[in-house]
Amino acid sequence: MSQIQVTDIERELVNALKTGEVVLGSKRTIKLVKLGKAKAVVVASNSPPKVMYEIMYYARISKTPVYVYPGTSVELGALCGKPFTVASLAIIDPGSSRIVDLIEAQG
Repeated sequence: MSQIQVTDIERELVNALKTGEVVLGSKRTIKLVKLGKAKAVVVASNSPPKVMYEIMYYARISKTPVYVYPGTSVELGALCGKPFTVASLAIIDPGSSRIVDLIEAQG
């Protein structure tokens, strides 16, 4: 299987933000993963260790795919079109994007 490019994930994330339902913020993301309502999760590479651990832990239990975004939370926030940092986000409804498939394929 070919390596999925960061630009592909970024493009599909922007598409999901436009056409689907995406929740920004670590507290809300962790809550949605615990409830099993997140279809996929994106975490910035520089997220606080506690946030990263909790998301990975609950994602493993709920079998939610997680993508560790190689950029910072500032870059992830900018990608989402927000003037603030985004350490993590949960995809509730991917809309017309293929982001969930790409994150699952990333493994």
